[in-house]
Amino acid sequence: MHVALFDYGAGNLHSLGKALEGAGAEVTVTADWDESLSMDALVLPGVGAFGAAARALPNDRTRLRQTLADGLPCLGICLGMQLFFDASEESEGDGIGLVPGTVQLLDAPIVPQMGWNDVDTGADPIFDGISELVGYYANSYVCVPTDAGDEIAWSEYDGRRFAASVRRANTWGMQFHPEKSSTKGRRIVSNWVQLAREVIG
Repeated sequence: MHVALFDYGAGNLHSLGKALEGAGAEVTVTADWDESLSMDALVLPGVGAFGAAARALPNDRTRLRQTLADGLPCLGICLGMQLFFDASEESEGDGIGLVPGTVQLLDAPIVPQMGWNDVDTGADPIFDGISELVGYYANSYVCVPTDAGDEIAWSEYDGRRFAASVRRANTWGMQFHPEKSSTKGRRIVSNWVQLAREVIG
């Protein structure tokens, strides 16, 4: 399976690429949207600012949004997950708009959230074989979907419960970094690769 790992100039590409290759995917790092959407699956990495990453999206998000809505397997991590949404309080710029909602600043005395946090997982196959998940976070903002049905996992930080993971069609988002979350985090990456394989047949 050939996966496009999109490079918008700020993502954590190396460790994520290694995790995907370890799960059996062939990875191409690219900043070209035509190339990205022609592959079997797409990964949007984490790390960076929403505004800068939004500027790396196509000027017209329609094709990208529709391709994901039509079922192209996609995994968004941290900032990559936030790009699925309409907009962010962090900076100007439109997201992809696949998942209705906004990205909001964490309401906590200490921001960013850095380090390990428990993740309560819902019944989604991307979490198959995983129990008592603890994810590695590095975030100042959290995603707030308009429809809570898009949420498939949750964490709590300083008393605020927030979406740790979302799903719409064959697009999954993780606010934490599975590639940095030990064996169980890498299992999430492996599960996603397997799910993507099933989608493409």
